[in-house]
Amino acid sequence: MRIARFSTGEGVAFGVVEGAQGEEFISRIDGHPFGAIQFTGERYPLQEVRLVAPMLPSKVIAVGRNYAAHAREMGGEPPAEPLIFGKPSTSVIGHGEAIVYPHKLSERVDFEGELAVVIGRLCREVPVERAHEVIFGYTCANDVTARDLQRKDGQWTRAKGFDTFCPIGPWIQTELDPADLAITTTVNGDLKQSARTSQLLHDIPKLIAYITDVMTLIPGDVILTGTPEGVGPLEDGDEVSVGIEGIGTLTNRVVPRD
Repeated sequence: MRIARFSTGEGVAFGVVEGAQGEEFISRIDGHPFGAIQFTGERYPLQEVRLVAPMLPSKVIAVGRNYAAHAREMGGEPPAEPLIFGKPSTSVIGHGEAIVYPHKLSERVDFEGELAVVIGRLCREVPVERAHEVIFGYTCANDVTARDLQRKDGQWTRAKGFDTFCPIGPWIQTELDPADLAITTTVNGDLKQSARTSQLLHDIPKLIAYITDVMTLIPGDVILTGTPEGVGPLEDGDEVSVGIEGIGTLTNRVVPRD
């Protein structure tokens, strides 16, 4: 099931995306998608609504250097344990929204295509073997990063925390095996990243167990599982797309900050 948040110009609602590619429509649901879903009977052609971020998380927890080749392209060895950091909820945007380039503060902003996990239950200290019980679904993400600030600061909060630096979407796929999915990133149609989620150093159950040993996760929280090799710079006007097998494609355009 594909769960989306959308706007018709009269407010934002959740819905289920149905139909074949090119003929999709959204069936509106009542309230929040956690728990039993109740349809309102309203249906909208997908092209007539505006998709927004499929979830507004209380927090985004990301994982650094979780593909060996990416760790090495960044000049280090793969970490023995998950390397986690946070991105603020204010960094989250949806499919079709603009990534804003902060030129006054950064001269190098990179894309990082990733598989994101959306949490569906309040959880803490989750055992690896029960991690699947707390997952609501999966979506595409782009861990946009001011690379020069990341190198300058040492810690990553500023580099990864700008408004618009966490696109997610276009929707949440709730029925998916994430163990071996193709993931790609393109910029202006040119392939930049290509990998499979089976190459993750620390898989999703381990990440959930590790993170929930540290903090409580609540419904709607998002985990970014890491980016493969091939990260690179974005420029004003670029269109960057993250595609994941079984989910769809997240596309955003880069614009300069006023």
